[in-house]
Amino acid sequence: MSETDPPPSPFADPRFGFIVGAPRSGTTSLARWLRTHPEVCFSSTKEPHYFAQVDLRGADETALRARVEREYLERFFAGCEPGKLKMEGSVTYLYAAEQVAAVLRLWPETRFIICVRDPLAMIPSLHQRLLYLGDETVEDFATAWALRHRRARGEAIPRSCVEPRWLRYDEGGRLGTHLEHFFAAVGRERCHVVVFDDLAADPAEEYAKVLRFLGLPDDGRTDFSTARAGYAYRIGWLQRLLKRPPVLTRRALAGSAMREHLKAPDEGGSKPKAGKQPSRVMRARKRLLRWNRVPARKTQVPPEIVAEFQWLYAGEVEKLERLLGRKLSHWLGRGQR
Repeated sequence: MSETDPPPSPFADPRFGFIVGAPRSGTTSLARWLRTHPEVCFSSTKEPHYFAQVDLRGADETALRARVEREYLERFFAGCEPGKLKMEGSVTYLYAAEQVAAVLRLWPETRFIICVRDPLAMIPSLHQRLLYLGDETVEDFATAWALRHRRARGEAIPRSCVEPRWLRYDEGGRLGTHLEHFFAAVGRERCHVVVFDDLAADPAEEYAKVLRFLGLPDDGRTDFSTARAGYAYRIGWLQRLLKRPPVLTRRALAGSAMREHLKAPDEGGSKPKAGKQPSRVMRARKRLLRWNRVPARKTQVPPEIVAEFQWLYAGEVEKLERLLGRKLSHWLGRGQR
């Protein structure tokens, strides 16, 4: 390309890749592994959530391209080399299938990696993670689970919570219904489903399947350590102050991920200056977070809630079995694999 040639269109390559799925189901590990693949350009923020926040279904072709280039590509994919597969990993897209389908008008060969996990393991793990992030303040899982109906009405939402929809723990477990809707919206042939059990048992094999599905060559990866261990904290109020600071202190204390999440989709991204060092406040924040972090204990789900899960999600697991053509009879505590 000569100096006078126009830059290539960001929509010239029909490919794009998304990692979606249930939270706490391996999406972050897959994103971390793919981020270093030499033929992948991963988003600057692992979970932009853009197509779940912005409904572009009614936009005409010109407006769609202009908005996505300005509000999404320039913000999260600045500096991507032409020819690389652009990817991101917003788990919320599984629950907003019809809106996400708009990307097919831009990148018709888009591929979706969808991660699923046994709700009996996934939902307590999500509760644990939200406690650590500061979105949840109810430490007892059974009590938090009992609040789901009130929270669906917008009640009992902690002030520190920036993502109230995750507190609807019951909705996150309706995987059969959500996967069925997603297949219908984007096409089954564009989707590759990763079951967390398989990813935990043989991550190298599952990663190889993902690469083949995306049309990427083997990158020789041998490190398949997981991205996020389960963490808890020593002091709850300190954790929430540092992870989910009040509005008046957010400019000083909020981490980059939180600031990016709270930014409106059309605000644009702020590019860090080259060589800029973290402030003293942010360095102190990181030290306090490390001190306050302790390994999380495995959540013991009471038998009555296990029974409730089995009643609530049995049909969802059966639907998932039909969609995937495999048995998941060990899910929901119903038996051994």
